[in-house]
Order: sequence, then structure tokens, then C-alpha cells
Amino acid sequence: MDAKSRDSLISILIEVVVYAALVLAYFFLVLHFLGGWLLDIYQRDKRIYAVLALFLIVCQGVVLETLTTALLKWIRSKLD
Repeated sequence: MDAKSRDSLISILIEVVVYAALVLAYFFLVLHFLGGWLLDIYQRDKRIYAVLALFLIVCQGVVLETLTTALLKWIRSKLD
């Protein structure tokens, strides 16, 4: 395996591990802080719940992608 392929593989593995840790932390934070509130909204009005769920999904994607990109840039700068 050449150096470029090895660096790419290491980068992908680091990204997967970091992203998985962030998703897991996000899941437990939302469950802990918003679980009861989301359940209450779900029981009252499912349309509002659906909009909020979509909003949380989009925000999760944007925030986690931004954090992952920043962390990878930082990790790469430390490895080089």
C-alpha cells in the first residue's frame, strides 16, 4: 500500500470514529434534554413534531459535518 492510500485510509477511519462519537453524544444529549419535550409535542400535534424532527435532523447534519471537518483539519495539522 502506497503512502497516499495509507493516509487516505487513516483519514477515513479517523473521520468515521469522530463522526460516530459525535452522533452518539448528540443522541444522548437530545434524549436527555429534549426527550420529554418532544414526547409531549408528539402527543399533542404530530404535524408540529414532524417539522421539529426534520429541523433537528437538518441541524444535526450541519453541526456534525462542521464539527467533523474542523476536528479533521486539526488532527491533520497535528499529524503533519
